[in-house]
Amino acid sequence: MAGNKSSVSKKSSYKDIGEYWDSHDLSEVTSELQNVDFDIDLESDVHYYALEDSLSSKVSLIARKRGVSAETLVNLWLQERANKEFAKN
Repeated sequence: MAGNKSSVSKKSSYKDIGEYWDSHDLSEVTSELQNVDFDIDLESDVHYYALEDSLSSKVSLIARKRGVSAETLVNLWLQERANKEFAKN
């Protein structure tokens, strides 16, 4: 941040800016704030694949024991396998 100053705190180091905000509240400077417009795209591409009932039950049980969702577990396993396959080529 050399040469730059935070517009609100007027501090020039991260340490000083942190100390400023430890003792100040954003509501104290609302008149100095600017409105900002931006877009967020929360959509992601999702693909669904069918699993046999018995396999789905096993995955769900393992996922529950590990404290993650079945979807997360399947994605982790498939990512590991895909990485191994691509590493072979």
